[in-house]
Amino acid sequence: MEDVLEVYQRPYDDARPLVCLDEASKQLVAETRKAIPVEPGKPKRMDAEYRRCGTASVFMLNAPLGGKRHVRVRERRTRTDFAEVVRELCDELYADVEKIVLVMDNLNTHSVASLYEAFEPAEALRLAEKLEIHHTPKHGSWLNMAEIELSILSRQCMNDCFESREQLAERTAPWERSRNDRQAGIDWRFTTVDARIKLKRLYPTI
Repeated sequence: MEDVLEVYQRPYDDARPLVCLDEASKQLVAETRKAIPVEPGKPKRMDAEYRRCGTASVFMLNAPLGGKRHVRVRERRTRTDFAEVVRELCDELYADVEKIVLVMDNLNTHSVASLYEAFEPAEALRLAEKLEIHHTPKHGSWLNMAEIELSILSRQCMNDCFESREQLAERTAPWERSRNDRQAGIDWRFTTVDARIKLKRLYPTI
């Protein structure tokens, strides 16, 4: 826990940007009856019956100090999907930096092993060497700032029905652009000092 909190205290560094990664599933559903749109004095009305269309995995890459976030909607949440998102992070989004300080939770796919499963060893090593990885502790995923950004995305953009992954991606793209244009950040105030007081019960007793 203190490892992640220490990372959050570091000053902004163009050469070593902080990026928080998290992912969530979104149920894809289709309406069986057409909804009645919003009218003056009346909200949108939808039938409770729907048809399942599978799920999509939403990856959130959030750079809180830079006020940037990148949303990637994929069909699944496998090791290969994670590895492909990491490669885009390293080779496209932050191609010119020295190192990416990556904070993420302990999901079984969130590891360097996923890179080796998806790519040739030389390529996996190249990507791994560009990352400085910090994992949130077990049951401490709330320490990941990307989880906050995912919550905002869910409330503002994903609380509607989507029939396909493409439809969901079309909705999240303008949301991403708008927040990036405003450089919306996260006012993180929880520090190591706070942790040692408020979470004292979690520390070992000598």
